[in-house]
Amino acid sequence: MSSTPKPDLYDPPGRILVHGAAYQDLDRWHAAAERLRRAETLPRVEEPGWWPFWAITRHAEVAEIERQNALFPNTETSVLLPEAALAQQKKSGVQIKSLVHMDDPEHAQYRKLTNEWFKPSNLRKLFEVRVGELAKRYVDRMAAFGGECDFARDVALYYPLHVIMSILGVPEEDEPRMLRLTQQLFGNEDPEFAGADRNAALLAAALDFKQYFDRMTDDRRAHPRDDIATVLATARIDGAPMPEIERLGYYMIVATAGHDTTSATLASGVEALMNAPDQLRALQQDPSLLDNAVEEMIRWATPVRHFLRQATEDYTLRGARIRAGDWLMLVYLSANRDDAVFTDPYRFDVRRKNANEHIAFGTGVHFCLGAHLARLELKAFVGELLSRLESIEPNGSPEHVVANFVGGLKRLPVRYRLRAEA
Repeated sequence: MSSTPKPDLYDPPGRILVHGAAYQDLDRWHAAAERLRRAETLPRVEEPGWWPFWAITRHAEVAEIERQNALFPNTETSVLLPEAALAQQKKSGVQIKSLVHMDDPEHAQYRKLTNEWFKPSNLRKLFEVRVGELAKRYVDRMAAFGGECDFARDVALYYPLHVIMSILGVPEEDEPRMLRLTQQLFGNEDPEFAGADRNAALLAAALDFKQYFDRMTDDRRAHPRDDIATVLATARIDGAPMPEIERLGYYMIVATAGHDTTSATLASGVEALMNAPDQLRALQQDPSLLDNAVEEMIRWATPVRHFLRQATEDYTLRGARIRAGDWLMLVYLSANRDDAVFTDPYRFDVRRKNANEHIAFGTGVHFCLGAHLARLELKAFVGELLSRLESIEPNGSPEHVVANFVGGLKRLPVRYRLRAEA
């Protein structure tokens, strides 16, 4: 009995951008992405069952498109999904509208609501000490495991989760629920998180989020607190309460992207240091490199892999005529390996002179609202870990989430020795 051979996920190279399974082998993924960057004309991807789109894979091209948000705005479809999933989502009536689905002037109004919370000065004043305490708590957790753990599942998942839930106002006992829903939302291609029906998993997660945050809204309106949930529950737009769809989207983006992306970066960064002992030693010997090392970790991981934009006018880019209405995929993971910007881009280098030129947080008006918090968390944890780390090595095979949108390591088994706390 013959079986149908599985299609090659890496050839033609544009297929890597569509299928989440392609990200499970990042060496092959990056090799294919390089072919897209080096193509003479702008690549167009046409995969059956998905909307066709232009692949924006070079660093300069991503920045060029993002900085022209009037010509290439966000829409309600900011993430690549199969046509069937989009149709089912529309039929269900469940709508999600967050900052990543907006552009100015609407975007500016909504971003302003929490902008003060995420400013570096406010984060340092209110959360720097707390984040440092949590970093120590989770390195202590590593010590309690006795020298072996799955760093991705046992540590990296929970440290940023606890930080952002504290800021949002979600009680600690509800954090596992937020984690599960985030995995269903961002990992809906991965059978481990979504089961057999990714469309059903997406809708179930959205409905569960809605039920949870509707109750939180009622509570904060009756009992205001000093947290972001209260800001969102009581916010007014054009003199009226924030509409329900936008409020749910705001809660969801803070509750999901606020931790999942940092978790992915932390796991990837620790893996990179483990696999490059010279870089680990350099960082331990010279802690002044820590800020730059964090930027290199963010470049290396790039957990947000893409966003979609839609052209409002005809436009020419790399020899291609983009038509009004065409979709463009901004491929951040490719842009951050572009050798036109980064020398020896496949080498993890804590001394990289331009590590901060990565585009993992986007650019322009859509620069990530939580970028400063992510840097604060990463610096606190890595600094605490390296001050106590004697050795670390792989203890099994790493495994990546099946996801084309937001992803990273879901397993990173490690063996290590930590010094006793000073």
